[in-house]
Amino acid sequence: PRPPAAEVVVVGGGSLGCQTTYHLAKQGVTSVVLLERDRLTSGTTWHTAGEAVGTARVLPGVGARGCPRRELPAETGLHTGWVENGGLFIASNKQRLDEYKRLMSLGKVYGVESYVLTPSQTKELYPLMNIDDLYGTLYVPKDGTMDPAGTCSTLARAATTRGATIIENCPVTGIQVRADDFGMKRVYAVETAHGTIQTPCVVNCAGVWARALGRLAGVHVPLVGMHHAYVVTERIEGIQNMPNVRDHDASVYLRLQGDALSVGGYESNPIFWEEVSEKFAFGLFDLDWDVFMQHIEGAINRVPVLEKTGIKSTVCGPESFTADHKPLMGEAPEVRGFFLGCGFNSAGMMLGGGCGRELAHWIIHGRPEKDMYGYDIRQRFHHSLTDNNRWIRERSHESYAKNYSVVFPHDEPLAGRNVRKDALHEELLQQGCVFQERHGWERPGWFSPGGAAPVLDYDYYGAYGRERNRDYTYNQLLGDEYTFDFPPHHDIIKNECLTCRNALALFDMSYFGKFYLVGPEATKAANWLFTADVNKAPGSTVYTCMLNKRGGVESDLTVSRISPGDPASPLAPDFDGDGYYLAIGGAVAQHNWSHIPAVLQDMKLRCKLLDCSEELGMMSIQGPLSRVVLQEVLDTDLSNEAFPFSTHQLATAAGCTVRAMRLSFVGEMGWELHVPKADCVKVYQAVMQAGARHGITNAGYRAIDSLSIEKGYRHWHADLRPDDTPLEAGLAFTCKLKSGIPFLGREAVEAQKAKGIFRRLVCFTTEEKVPMFGLEAVWRDGEVVGHIRRADFGFAIDKTIAYGYIRDPAGGPVSLDFVKSGSYQLERMGVTYPARAHTKSPFDPDNKRVKGFY
Repeated sequence: PRPPAAEVVVVGGGSLGCQTTYHLAKQGVTSVVLLERDRLTSGTTWHTAGEAVGTARVLPGVGARGCPRRELPAETGLHTGWVENGGLFIASNKQRLDEYKRLMSLGKVYGVESYVLTPSQTKELYPLMNIDDLYGTLYVPKDGTMDPAGTCSTLARAATTRGATIIENCPVTGIQVRADDFGMKRVYAVETAHGTIQTPCVVNCAGVWARALGRLAGVHVPLVGMHHAYVVTERIEGIQNMPNVRDHDASVYLRLQGDALSVGGYESNPIFWEEVSEKFAFGLFDLDWDVFMQHIEGAINRVPVLEKTGIKSTVCGPESFTADHKPLMGEAPEVRGFFLGCGFNSAGMMLGGGCGRELAHWIIHGRPEKDMYGYDIRQRFHHSLTDNNRWIRERSHESYAKNYSVVFPHDEPLAGRNVRKDALHEELLQQGCVFQERHGWERPGWFSPGGAAPVLDYDYYGAYGRERNRDYTYNQLLGDEYTFDFPPHHDIIKNECLTCRNALALFDMSYFGKFYLVGPEATKAANWLFTADVNKAPGSTVYTCMLNKRGGVESDLTVSRISPGDPASPLAPDFDGDGYYLAIGGAVAQHNWSHIPAVLQDMKLRCKLLDCSEELGMMSIQGPLSRVVLQEVLDTDLSNEAFPFSTHQLATAAGCTVRAMRLSFVGEMGWELHVPKADCVKVYQAVMQAGARHGITNAGYRAIDSLSIEKGYRHWHADLRPDDTPLEAGLAFTCKLKSGIPFLGREAVEAQKAKGIFRRLVCFTTEEKVPMFGLEAVWRDGEVVGHIRRADFGFAIDKTIAYGYIRDPAGGPVSLDFVKSGSYQLERMGVTYPARAHTKSPFDPDNKRVKGFY
């Protein structure tokens, strides 16, 4: 029977819907309802291959290990159909094997057993395999497969036993949304063909149909439907108990299915499901053999006996795919109480257990237990992108086509580019800027001496009858960097960095988020939101964090107290009450745009957040000669006495009003110039002209990454995440614990301080000049104690630098003495390198340079 009300309504009875419902009930939600428009698994789950890949388990909290496959049989008397036959990852070249070795090293941190095998060892394990073109393999013995229908029915039985209600043949026809007293939209009820259920929380687990369900609530769900296929062979003698095989270089997988194989893969010309049918249930499409044949050829090359093996059945069904090939999870920014658990890119069974558990925790406690940044809808996509159909289609296609490609550290997408460009884009392009894409923005990566390298319109890799882009300089520059060694442009980055250290460099950082927090209760809001004391006189700038109630870092940013200004100028809006200017790294800007209003609404504070990110440019001029050059451009005294570090002033540059801030993100004396969009080119040209005789250079974010890690400055989301605290990250100085001012997360931070810190962010350097990019395992006295979050090469100290959180394997607190007393090694691709731990920045530890003392 349909209940009149529920705490949570889950829509969609596939893998994620069943997992989320089960975990909600298990975590104590007494009134949870699962609605399925047809029957459980009828959408896409019933036909999925059901692979569970161990390397997915290195993602904290995610992966098949979250599926309670050992608990469920005891609870229900039913079995999930789990078969632990192991997995083989095929490498046909050194780069692919290097990628697998990176995963193997990281797997040691999370207890994932894996081994690199030679071709002959692989042949012993899998006698039917062709090893003529093999470079090596990664073997994961605990991999396996699940029965999708069996798993979901078992989860449903367990959920109903714990009090959940599951209603099949009950399509959702509407979602009622109401605005609260502050104008925020919130879920109120779910309308079905059989009546209305009042609820404050809806979970969209509708798979391919999630976009249509989102529209009922006014929520944009950025995914597309595509045909995804596999075939099942006739019986193969000798295949029994063989591991599942993923041959990524051939873009094909071979999954054991009894005494046969399922064969599938990812092609560059997938078929889009243009008109998603509401009536589609337990349905399949006709298989397009012209599209699929490439997978058969790859499979025959790897297991030659397949050439003489018949096809027993074909399976071609709909699957949902997203712009970055990651699931869409978390609370939608448009409507409070509307959660997403969809867009799993044909990996709903593999990721469903961990994601269902985290989503349940998210709904109950407001945050997931583990870090889910990469999956959080509020953090990944700017609101201008989530309803941009061209962008979604292009990026989803490229993510699908490159699903099995090697993931190189400095790769960039070719699809969905040139969506958000700042005022200096054309100016920098002509000077050789090689752009990176972040949240739709084109930001400077580095500067090529070879001249302009524009990003061209997406060519779909020649699929669908499109002509490939020819003589594509930008793509060629990306391809040159497809390596796990130092990239060929290493010396160019070095020059940008050392010019900044020895003279000066200009960084275009316009992709930063630039917000104003203003209103009668803005100071009350700022006191609660920010860990540092920002309630200072206008002209002050403070570096601070924002936390969640568990003490985890939601953001780090600078907050500047401002006075009311000209309503027509983006430099300082007119406002009543108090005002603060927030400059936030572009990677976290969209997340902050969602996080801050949610906190303001929860606290019922009378103030508002204004977004001027598109209206303002931001140039950062850094280096020992920055004062000399800028003194020629700005009409204000830049001496230490008149313009001290961590302050800001309105000034005139090239006849234009700008906000100058004395700050640094690279560890040098310097100023940021926040400039109205229309004036950016004029101010930029004036600075470059004044700096020409002093050796000024353009520099990009690749240089920023190197310079900032050298100085020990934190990056969100590499060094700081919502499950890291300021005490663990070495940012206790940002917390106003000596004051009596309450702030969000204060109680959690104080409790941790009293109890002790049980993991800590540590800086490491290696004497050997070896490239590291993050994910390397950290060994202390012969035991794995953590992994590297971020790594780069520091050109001023001429060493590899890496940051990672470490724990005490014995379970004790991680004090500075513990850090200093250990002997460390960093494991990169299975090889360990001696490392030194630092408790202070290895570059300018006394912090003299940012204050102008050279």
